[in-house]
Amino acid sequence: EIANMALPAAVGRRVCTNFFKSFLFGSNVLKSPPACTANGRLYSTASDNVLVSKDEKTGIATVRMNNPPVNSLNGSLLVKLRTCFEELDKDTNCRAVILTSEKPNVFCAGLDIMELYKKSPDHVAEFWEKLQDMWLQLYGSRLVTVAAINGHAPAGGCLLSLACDYRIMAEGNFRIGLNETQLNLVAPFWLRQTMINTIGYRQAEMALVIGALFPSDKALLLGLVDKLAPMEEIQTVAEEETKKWLQIPDQARVITKMSSRKPLLDEMKRRKLEDIKSVAEQMTRESVQETIKHYLKKLKTRAKRH
Repeated sequence: EIANMALPAAVGRRVCTNFFKSFLFGSNVLKSPPACTANGRLYSTASDNVLVSKDEKTGIATVRMNNPPVNSLNGSLLVKLRTCFEELDKDTNCRAVILTSEKPNVFCAGLDIMELYKKSPDHVAEFWEKLQDMWLQLYGSRLVTVAAINGHAPAGGCLLSLACDYRIMAEGNFRIGLNETQLNLVAPFWLRQTMINTIGYRQAEMALVIGALFPSDKALLLGLVDKLAPMEEIQTVAEEETKKWLQIPDQARVITKMSSRKPLLDEMKRRKLEDIKSVAEQMTRESVQETIKHYLKKLKTRAKRH
């Protein structure tokens, strides 16, 4: 299922009502990411595009991505997210993390395309390692991790969601999936495997091959997300679900989780350099760069219309 996106998204001071037909990357071309400063009662970080708050009583932290217009994952944001997850993991008073977007309607639109367009293999390799490290930290976290998907979550947004223990998505016309093939790209082995682990081999194979973006109700039926909630209730529902998970003794829960995830974590670490080299070669290929060029041209044309 190839999605026909109708995503209202702020681009500078404009609003695009037909953002793109199907999108792999978000782009913060029109606005550089600000330097970080977070807020939170027990935990703070030097970032204002990663906002953190923690309930001292429950030990549940909420991490809100705040990188306008569409929470594109650029190198800076990836490092800040990894640092945030790492610090929360070390915090003995923290037991769970809810990952969401500060702005509703877009959870995360994916990797920042400008990190990959007309860049050297070394730059792409450095950027990709930041993505790997962020994923390793989130996927391998001892904490209960819940994705409160309050908007569209293509590509990198889906990657973040799949790395969590539980996924709650907003009801409505929102899409989620791994649509890399639509931009002539191949999802890395570790991302393909998390998709297979989540929805099963056959459904994952079809979704990955055609680059499908699923509406929230279809994603629920597939098992790509675990629950739907009204947009205005998604944070409350996420907190309630997280508290259920926290009723399980931490030791048993963590050992069981890590035993399940250890094989893929170990494989990722073992093949990390191989993966970086493969992606750097793929992203700098002339055919891929040409596809990205046309994609950017289409995006800018649509932005001018609005």
